[in-house]
Amino acid sequence: MTETIRIQPLTARAFAPFGDVLAATGAPDKIINQGLCGRFHDRAQLDFGPQGRAGISVFNAEPRALPYRLDMVERHPEGSQAFLPLHQNPFLVIVAPDHDGTPGQPRAFLTDGAQGINFHRGTWHGVLTPLSAPGLFAVVDRIGSTPNLHEHWFTEPYRVGRD
Repeated sequence: MTETIRIQPLTARAFAPFGDVLAATGAPDKIINQGLCGRFHDRAQLDFGPQGRAGISVFNAEPRALPYRLDMVERHPEGSQAFLPLHQNPFLVIVAPDHDGTPGQPRAFLTDGAQGINFHRGTWHGVLTPLSAPGLFAVVDRIGSTPNLHEHWFTEPYRVGRD
């Protein structure tokens, strides 16, 4: 029988072991541009290792449907990876703790449509999973010449859903 992972709302507290929630919540850290812009300053712990640099890419991912079949997670041992949606649609974020080099029990979060995320370096995570079009995201991650991808395929896939 396939195990079901229930989706929960994305909150900074619940997501903290895996990364950062990027959102303009609470009072801004600074007011800039003649008082017309709130700056929510330094919201992500970017980490590109000693042999990498920050790069900005644009991803265009195909929308997925719920329930979602989770059969693989990946991690980037050499750098963090931030996803900033170029839309206001919720998207699914799947993560798993590390257990001696393999992923533990996955968890699933749903953004509120105004949140981005930053996976900490080495965090097991699912692939980019928009639930509606467009699937456009700005991605800030490590650019470098050394390998930066580990994949883990589950023996038995998980079902990710709201129930």
